[in-house]
Amino acid sequence: MLSLLKNHPFAVEAFFKSSIVLTFAVPKDQLKPLIPECLELDSFNDKWAFLAVAMVQTKDLRPKGFPKLLGNDFFLIGYRTFVRFENSKGKKLRGLYILKSETDKKRMTFFGNIFTHYNYTTTDIHQEMNNGVLEINSSKSDFNLKIDYLNHENISLPAGSPFANWKEARRFAGPLPFTFTKEPGSNKILIIEGVRQNWKPEPINILYHHFSFIKNLNLTGATLANAFIIRNTSYYWKKGKTELWKQKERSSRVF
Repeated sequence: MLSLLKNHPFAVEAFFKSSIVLTFAVPKDQLKPLIPECLELDSFNDKWAFLAVAMVQTKDLRPKGFPKLLGNDFFLIGYRTFVRFENSKGKKLRGLYILKSETDKKRMTFFGNIFTHYNYTTTDIHQEMNNGVLEINSSKSDFNLKIDYLNHENISLPAGSPFANWKEARRFAGPLPFTFTKEPGSNKILIIEGVRQNWKPEPINILYHHFSFIKNLNLTGATLANAFIIRNTSYYWKKGKTELWKQKERSSRVF
């Protein structure tokens, strides 16, 4: 019963006051060991795979259809990779695989770990605006982010980005339509579909970033590829669905 509860048993809705997403390009062989065999990396130019950090200020998060009065406000942080999954109909779905989840409220950690596989932990999260620079940091999680919050025009892609322009970069802005989880000890894949409204990613200028979680992965060649903010939008996650993943047999030839 407990394992079934973790499979996102009901739809959830929330209002996103803001969603800040930084996406790092990493040589794909570096990220391959971080995802289960049932998924494949969503790559760019057959060279780069992507690791994203999403910082979301949610409002009125609650089971879908419940009154806002019963909702809660949380700050959520997710570290995830961009992946694809081939479903039972042979269609390749584009989505995300969660590596780590954090929140600023123990209540979210408690209920999040009952109804999802995302393994939430509670951390301190501080935000401060000073002279147009938004700083978000955490002592416990050891991250620090500084954003030029006032400048919205003529923003350049980060130095070293593999993308030629912001149009290319938006393909890896997140969130993608689906989130995938492989149930421990089985070949069952949990698929959660997200539905968004008024989703307009705006490029932002990152002045400084440091994330111990990413640093501790010991990745080689990781570089900031893009950064976007989405403001004031509604979002909901559908009830989770499971599929049985069948490993494809590798053909062999005898010479």
